[in-house]
Amino acid sequence: AELPPPYTAIASPDASGVPVINCRVCQSLINLDGKLHQHVVKCTVCNEATPIKNPPSGKKYVRCQCNCLLICKDTSRKIGCPRPNCRRIITLGPVMLIPEEQPAQPALPVQPDGTRVVCGHCGNTFLWMELRFNTLAKCPHCKKISSVGSALPRRRCCAYITIGMICIFIGVGLTVGTQDFARQFHATYVSWAIAYLLGLICLIRACYWGAIKVSYPEHSFA
Repeated sequence: AELPPPYTAIASPDASGVPVINCRVCQSLINLDGKLHQHVVKCTVCNEATPIKNPPSGKKYVRCQCNCLLICKDTSRKIGCPRPNCRRIITLGPVMLIPEEQPAQPALPVQPDGTRVVCGHCGNTFLWMELRFNTLAKCPHCKKISSVGSALPRRRCCAYITIGMICIFIGVGLTVGTQDFARQFHATYVSWAIAYLLGLICLIRACYWGAIKVSYPEHSFA
């Protein structure tokens, strides 16, 4: 679930007597002169919207991770971000609506069962819904696979190196120990080839796990 944007009451007039409000994204002051009839205002610094009134009846505000402010039905449980560079599907949970006459307070957050992860390929942040690290994740931005945490690729790399070296040693042992037997039974060469092939495949897999990109969690909600 995503959080609704914090609702902020209109600040007191500044020294010139003009009402202002802080942008909920960059905290810059927004001049509200002539805009008090609107539900939201646009910041001139970051170009993001900030609500100055409660949403219309039957609606609610939702702030996407890309800071886009969305307005949807208060019964909606899923909403898609319209920005071309985002297109994130937001799953909503119940939120606390704040009456217009009450002092502004943050809504109670609905904790998502997941972790915000910084992609090792593109550097963008995405929500990984697994409750455990050391898994593979596909970034929704660049569509590339990475490991969440470095423990999994390290273990896999060591395991494949060990198995690969064992297979190669077995192949060398068979080659040295069965040379005379192989001259009579040529099928013995197949066992040599299988041992060397398995060793080579394991070493290639070890290289793959050693070179895989690692994505690191920002912090866990679990």
